[in-house]
Amino acid sequence: MGQQAVLGSYPVHFHRCGDVDRHGGYAQPAYVDSLAIHHSFSRCVVVHATNGLLVRDTVGYDTLGHCFFLEDGIEQRNVFFHNLGLVTRPGTILPTDRNDTMCTEIRDRVYKGHVPSPATECKAVSTFWIANPNNHLISNAAAGSQDAGIWYVFHSSSTGDSHGLVPETRAELTPLGIFYNNRIHSNFKAGLFIDKGVKTSNASAADPREYLCLDNSARFRPHENSDPAKPRVAALVDALISFKNNDLGAWIRGGDVIIQNSAFADNGVGLSFASDGSYPKDVGSSQEVADSLFVGESKNRGTNGGLNKYWGLGGVDGKLRTLPRNKTFPIRGFQIYDGPVRLLRSTFRAYAPTPERFTSAVGFNLKNTWQLTPRNNLSSLSFLSSVTLRAFFGRPGQWFEDNDLDGDKNSIFHDVDGSVSGYPGTYVARADNFLVRHPACVDVPQWNGCVCSGRYAQVYIKTQGTPNLGLSVTRDEYPERPMLLRGINSHGALSQQYQPVLMLTKSYTLHWSSQAPREVAISLVNFDLGDWAFLGLCYPSDTVFQVVSDIYDRQNNVFDGMEDYGSVSSLAELQKRPLDRKYFFDSSTGLLWLYVRAQHGRSGYSYCSVRGCERVKITATTSTKQTCNCTARAYPKYRKQPSATTPMPPPTTTPCTRCGASKLVFSSDPSSSYLQTQIKALSLVEEQNNDTRAFITVNAKQFNLTQVGFLVVAADACTGKVTKQSFFPKLDSKMKQHFTSGIPARSIVMLATRGQPDGFAKVAPHLVPLGAAKVADLQGRGSFAFFGFQGVATRPPWVSLLVGQGEEPVGMIERYIPLALEEYSCPLGAEPAKRKDLELLRKARR
Repeated sequence: MGQQAVLGSYPVHFHRCGDVDRHGGYAQPAYVDSLAIHHSFSRCVVVHATNGLLVRDTVGYDTLGHCFFLEDGIEQRNVFFHNLGLVTRPGTILPTDRNDTMCTEIRDRVYKGHVPSPATECKAVSTFWIANPNNHLISNAAAGSQDAGIWYVFHSSSTGDSHGLVPETRAELTPLGIFYNNRIHSNFKAGLFIDKGVKTSNASAADPREYLCLDNSARFRPHENSDPAKPRVAALVDALISFKNNDLGAWIRGGDVIIQNSAFADNGVGLSFASDGSYPKDVGSSQEVADSLFVGESKNRGTNGGLNKYWGLGGVDGKLRTLPRNKTFPIRGFQIYDGPVRLLRSTFRAYAPTPERFTSAVGFNLKNTWQLTPRNNLSSLSFLSSVTLRAFFGRPGQWFEDNDLDGDKNSIFHDVDGSVSGYPGTYVARADNFLVRHPACVDVPQWNGCVCSGRYAQVYIKTQGTPNLGLSVTRDEYPERPMLLRGINSHGALSQQYQPVLMLTKSYTLHWSSQAPREVAISLVNFDLGDWAFLGLCYPSDTVFQVVSDIYDRQNNVFDGMEDYGSVSSLAELQKRPLDRKYFFDSSTGLLWLYVRAQHGRSGYSYCSVRGCERVKITATTSTKQTCNCTARAYPKYRKQPSATTPMPPPTTTPCTRCGASKLVFSSDPSSSYLQTQIKALSLVEEQNNDTRAFITVNAKQFNLTQVGFLVVAADACTGKVTKQSFFPKLDSKMKQHFTSGIPARSIVMLATRGQPDGFAKVAPHLVPLGAAKVADLQGRGSFAFFGFQGVATRPPWVSLLVGQGEEPVGMIERYIPLALEEYSCPLGAEPAKRKDLELLRKARR
């Protein structure tokens, strides 16, 4: 079903149906239930201008274009429950469906000769394409997409048939619906992607790109009633499992966003948040991940061949495995970018570099031109012994290139409790950043980093009037170690932006790579009330200055509180009056000295004060066109002795007992909806090879099989509680009776063998009542494991009898068995928090 050439030809298409739930007068919502859609030539289920639809238990396999698809950006309250999408390939209908070749060759809807950029206009095909955040995704799985598993995209206005016909929904400001227990893996670009919008205007000379191509202008900032004047509503991503994604396990831009109880494994980068280049667009917003697990290399090593391009040695066990991106790609668990972000109560496992690549638990965005705030906080983290590189700041070479862009140099985070570095209350920065160092800092060469005490903030410096301008920032205590910043704007731009991190209460000089700019605006970023830095800016000796301070309200684009700076006759006089709006120009060195000091306090995670962003604006008039670098005249005159403003704390000597995730994924926690089981049978061959382990594990509780015989364990299929464990040295009347009447109804039954007990080859017929599909021939087999069910005529799909080949062992078998399914006929009240997904489904339908 489905056609690429005919718009609207899809296997299932709810076309402009309006409200199909209680809002539309339906006692129960319209639904799509238990469909198998495969090899579709265009999408799977399309929800178009339809609200409140339930899509559940539906499979989309090997299809073209976005699979489960919300079309116009106005669709809300739709519920996607327990669906599976596999192998989502590119299509041709929308730019976001297309791959590189389609993107550049399909040009009938661009303006004149425009050649689309695949990376920025196309290449977004996703298994779930969610064009409005007010929809619910519960217990879905998305795997094998060309680009993303689940992509939340934001329409700035309604599009397609809906444009102008319905009230605008303001998708960027709309709170996120329920997102719970979704599993995403084996996607090329990302597992979960929350970012970007689509172009909502037709192609024109002003903007030649195609209508509905990918656009980078959207920023997710959810607020109550989609009103930015009302309180923020944090978007909650709960119980996400994202693994084996080639690039990113999850990429999320915007805030407030909270990720909890989630797991990221075997991804190129496990998780990366992003906000904006200079400031978060929504003042005071932030991002958090808590109670989560990050795994660099799991025991799921994958297979060589097929679409697995990269096959190489793991860093933890040295065994061959599939690799993301490239054999040399620097794998990172949590990637720090922009900010402010908080990472807390999380566990890292199996991050170990190899001679070919760097692999770190915590890392930074590669080749970063943008700002990084020192307010990025890490706390209560646990690093297992398999983590040999906790943090890494990069080195020049492949992937990092010169590692010298502005964001690379200013990489930093706050180690709140010392759970990363061992020094509580410190900051971890790049080792060669002498704007933040002091003599007592502790170097960590393996990280290319250092651990320092102190207080830190940023200055956002914006210049006007000089193209291609570089900035050199020097701390007076380390004049031989300046930081050279190139800025973030493109080559040839008359304006430029820089945002270095500074140690507060220190003095710095600023120098230019060509003539001094006509205008410099310095904004105080993350300064608390009373925080200050002392700055000297380089200018020609004939310069005349106008210096003013103001407060910029970014939300309303209003300037307020303007006040002129007056000049004083000496540096000594200026230093006696640090609270006054004064400046001093030392014509002998060419340095304009002034204090930048916060006059107002901040609130929460806002980069600026409660009044707005405090700024100092310098307008310079000069006839000199020469390069303006005053370093040679400034030093040694202004050189100071290096010192720490805050003493280094002693290292922690006791392990943190409250660090790490409070629970790991699929643990014995009662909120889990699955039973985690393992069966390890033992054959004679294994015993001869000194392997003595035979056991059954249920939710981390292990039942050992230490003698030749059969071990049978039963667990309640509704609650997950183990109800019975029995050992039988041979197949006798007691064991036969146990199978017929000794196992409680509604039981998950697990059986393991050790050696070749009497009756080994005759057990299979007694397993048929427990769901075994046929009488297996066990004669001559080394061992077997069995998962069965006692209680219903219908055989659950997870029931299986696993038999070793010949005398070869069956190995350890792991299964995650769903609890409290409807077909188990659980009694009322026997469906506790085990099926939180069903509770959330009922909530979503209400």
